[in-house]
Amino acid sequence: QTWPTMAQQQWDTRYAADGFAFGTQPNDFLASCSARLPAGGAALCIGDGEGRNSVWLATQGLTTTAMDISPVGLAKAAALATSKGVALTTVAADLADFDMGTAQWDVIVTIFCHVPASLRRSAHARVLAALKPGGIYIYEGYNPSQIPLGTGGPKDPALLATLDELRADFEGGPAHVIEHAFTGRRVVVEGTYHTGEAEINQLIIRRA
Repeated sequence: QTWPTMAQQQWDTRYAADGFAFGTQPNDFLASCSARLPAGGAALCIGDGEGRNSVWLATQGLTTTAMDISPVGLAKAAALATSKGVALTTVAADLADFDMGTAQWDVIVTIFCHVPASLRRSAHARVLAALKPGGIYIYEGYNPSQIPLGTGGPKDPALLATLDELRADFEGGPAHVIEHAFTGRRVVVEGTYHTGEAEINQLIIRRA
C-alpha cells in the first residue's frame, strides 16, 4: 500500500472511535498566537483531523478551511463547528496533490501533522507561495527526540524533522521573516494521544 492509503486508513480508524482523539480545545501554542492573527481573512488548517484547531480559528473571526486526509475526522470537525456556532469548510485531500493556491491565505496552520520528509518539503514550499503578502504560517510538531519520551506522535523517525530541516524547507521561496523558532521540551496534553512532556519544534513565519 502507498503511504497516503495507509495514512488514511490509520486516521479513519482512529477518528471513528467515540470522542475526540486530541480533544476539542485548540493546541495551546496556536491559541497563544491569537494576538498575531488578523481580525478577519482566510485561514487554512492543514491536517486538522477532527477540527479542534480550525474550529478555534473560525471562532476568532477567520473564514476557515480544514484540510485532512481523513473524511471520518472531517465529519467530526464539521459537527464540532456546528456545536460552536461557526462556519467551517472541510476538504478531504492527500497533501501530496492538494492545491493551496497562490497568495490566497492570510493564515496557514499546521499542528502535529507528521509526514515523510519529501512531502513535508513540498508542502512547505506550497505554503509559502499560498500565503498572501503579510500572511502568517504557524507550525508545531514533534522533533526526533520525542520518540523515546513516548508521549505522542509517530514512532518512525522519518516522519520527524529537526528545526534546522524545517527552516531549510522555506529557503529559496518567497521572501519571508521567521518571527519565532523554538526547539525543546514542553508539556503537551491533548485528548487521549498527547500525554505529557514532549520534544517539539515551533515556527512562526510571516511572508514579506
